[in-house]
Amino acid sequence: MAGTNEQRAGLLSGIGAYGLWGIVPLFWPLLKPSGAIEILAHRMVWSLAFVGIALLVLRRWAWIGELIRQPKKLALITGAAAVISVNWGLYIWSVNSGHVVEASLGYFINPLVTIAMGVLLLGERLRPVQWVAVATGVLAVLVLAIGYGRPPWISLVLAFSFATYGLVKKKVNMGGLESLTAETAVLFLPALGYLLWLGAQGDATFVSGGTGHAALLAATGVVTAAPLVLFGAAAIRVPLSTLGLLQYLAPVFQFALGIVYFHEAMPPERWAGFALVWLALTMLTWDAFRTARRTRAQAAKLAATVPVAQPRTRPRRRSQPLAADAETTS
Repeated sequence: MAGTNEQRAGLLSGIGAYGLWGIVPLFWPLLKPSGAIEILAHRMVWSLAFVGIALLVLRRWAWIGELIRQPKKLALITGAAAVISVNWGLYIWSVNSGHVVEASLGYFINPLVTIAMGVLLLGERLRPVQWVAVATGVLAVLVLAIGYGRPPWISLVLAFSFATYGLVKKKVNMGGLESLTAETAVLFLPALGYLLWLGAQGDATFVSGGTGHAALLAATGVVTAAPLVLFGAAAIRVPLSTLGLLQYLAPVFQFALGIVYFHEAMPPERWAGFALVWLALTMLTWDAFRTARRTRAQAAKLAATVPVAQPRTRPRRRSQPLAADAETTS
């Protein structure tokens, strides 16, 4: 019963995390007239404040000393921070510039880009279905490029930056809250410096926009960190295969918002491109489930063929009567 409750809590946490990521396009337009760079800088500053409070409550500080003593890991954290700042900044600009659908495409094709990077950078070998899925994704990008009249560069930059971020995070191997703290700590001083410079120029909206606007800018820290905390709760309670399916909730919500709420155009060639992407993702998901099922079956078969070790018994001494055996074992 406890295990079932844990899984249910994990599933709800995962839905909450990806659901919040999916509806975040509704939040960024509220921050206008702030520009994307100013919003990004506030997001970095206030995220550090939020996660700092969370770590203070949880008393999870020991990792900081260990990280400082590892220059290579610090360099990776700095690289991750630089890449995710590009991803965050472009996404905010995309939403506030009327490109929500194209931004959602970036997160749809992100799994395909991740697989391609695994082959090119890590020398991983793909199964035939994965090759077909990646090829279908490339075809989808070509179709979308024709539809847009240009390559879908917003989607591609978002997908490649997030895939690169995931690759670096894999090498860093830190918890979600800890890694976000380290990354925002790296970004804090440049972000704060930019905001102070913006204020000196008289272009900062934090003060000129009023109390409500300042509160919304400060809320970027919660908007950034809250889904990550929920994701961390889900990651330790539900299987990775379940998380793999839940990750599609965010771009689905974003895509739906782009069409229904923001009323972005979807000509036939754009629908065709998205359909090809969804086909590729369907193939990837089916292949992942089939491989996982086959692996479990092989593990069960192997476990069944391994003989169970018999407990060793001490040889009975000839001078010891059988009655004594009964006393020692009773």
